[in-house]
Amino acid sequence: MPGQPPTFRQPSAAERPWWWRLEDASGEAVEVAGHSDQRFANQGDAESWVGEIWADLAEHGVAAVTLFEHDRQVYGPMSLSA
Repeated sequence: MPGQPPTFRQPSAAERPWWWRLEDASGEAVEVAGHSDQRFANQGDAESWVGEIWADLAEHGVAAVTLFEHDRQVYGPMSLSA
């Protein structure tokens, strides 16, 4: 109906403060389409995601990942090599 607010909106960064910085072998941040902008509501979701997708990230030149909550570095860099 016209004038009705949308029923779904993208969560804000405040609602999803957890994110991974994807890094190449020299430690520089890299962008991987469809992956670099992923944000999570909690640490467990972020860790599960990287656990499921790490091999795909490595195929796209990601050598390591670093976990952040907002701007605070939680841990990393963590190597993606087996």
